[in-house]
Amino acid sequence: MTPISREELVRRACAIRLAAFDVDGVMTDGRLSFDSLGHEHKTFHVRDGVGLKLLRQAGIELAIITGRESPIVQARAGELGILHVLQGIEDKRAACETLLSRLQLDWTQCAYMGDDLPDLPVLRRCILALTVPEAPEAVRREAHWIATVGGGQGAVRCAADMILEARGQWQDVLKPWRD
Repeated sequence: MTPISREELVRRACAIRLAAFDVDGVMTDGRLSFDSLGHEHKTFHVRDGVGLKLLRQAGIELAIITGRESPIVQARAGELGILHVLQGIEDKRAACETLLSRLQLDWTQCAYMGDDLPDLPVLRRCILALTVPEAPEAVRREAHWIATVGGGQGAVRCAADMILEARGQWQDVLKPWRD
């Protein structure tokens, strides 16, 4: 893991204007499931969805960048209000770079959460590289932060909570649920 201090984590989290996420292995547990008709099934964790909505409410743009194409991903992104959904992407770094340019942002304002080798070029460029504990060693070595739970088990929510807490926005997030 690329170690960074708590102070550095806070500095990087405060700079984020875009948080991008892989799907399989990050938003899901990475397993692919098909029925007898060839229809794909994916399972998403509801708390990840809340975390993504909280990031969006905190003013952070959200994106999905995934190597596979799936109508399920598009539907889930729509539910969560994620406007930037890039599917079937072989070169995730180039796709993220194009998105950053379109949003008039740069790598120093981007967090990315990925779990496998195709994610490495983005993880190496962004200001805050996030991953899951079951990611290969090569990916964990590049990460600034590793979730305490696995992909599809709330890892995205852990990342969202960490970012919001580091930015000093956690108490604001809790306001609607206070007595």
